[in-house]
Amino acid sequence: MTSDRSTEFAGKTVLVTGAGKGIGHATALLMAERGARVIALSRSTADLAGLKDAIGCETICADLADANAAREAARSARPVDLLVNCAGIAELQPFLDTTADKFDLTMAVNVRAALIVAQECARSMIERGVKGAIVNVSSLSATVGLPMHAAYCASKGALDAMTRVMAVELGVHGIRVNTVNPVVTLTPMAEKAWGDPAKSQPMLARIPLQRFVQPLEVARTIAYLLGDDSSMVNGVSLAVDGGFQAG
Repeated sequence: MTSDRSTEFAGKTVLVTGAGKGIGHATALLMAERGARVIALSRSTADLAGLKDAIGCETICADLADANAAREAARSARPVDLLVNCAGIAELQPFLDTTADKFDLTMAVNVRAALIVAQECARSMIERGVKGAIVNVSSLSATVGLPMHAAYCASKGALDAMTRVMAVELGVHGIRVNTVNPVVTLTPMAEKAWGDPAKSQPMLARIPLQRFVQPLEVARTIAYLLGDDSSMVNGVSLAVDGGFQAG
């Protein structure tokens, strides 16, 4: 017997950043399917147009690398009940060649933007007395060192640490904050990093389920963390890794 989840998030508004592609796109589609009013944020107008055609969502185009643009975008989305911080970039460079500019850009998009957007959304939830939920999309890279990923791993470790502080400070207002930490997910960004079989095969060999993650599988985990089924889950980094960390 399967339950009907089409009204699970009815009456709720969710802001999804990085909604144009990959995990963010899958999450926007899934949340709409489950009854939420979706506000999709991306820096790509073409991606947003396609998403709007698919689910009739509201859209905001902004480059979250710009702190002022990130804050303005978050303010324009208010009021929201749920937030998914999914926007992220990966600049691949060897550690010894990692530039300050690429490191700063990665931290700006993957961490600072999540901070700013969550600040605005959480203030709105608190003002309205909403018992909301925030999911920051992190990565297994928060705890595992990967070659060529110095800036990316640093940013995801920082995102996990910030999430724990958010959970402690916002929890007293009834706002739950968690991260979802997938292993390699088959998104356009992942193709850039893992498209070479010489790189992907050693990683696959460490995953007991012998495959990478699909965006929808991560989206379903995000929906769980946003929903009532996880009402006592707060401050958790939830791995979606096929058993990678168990080995």
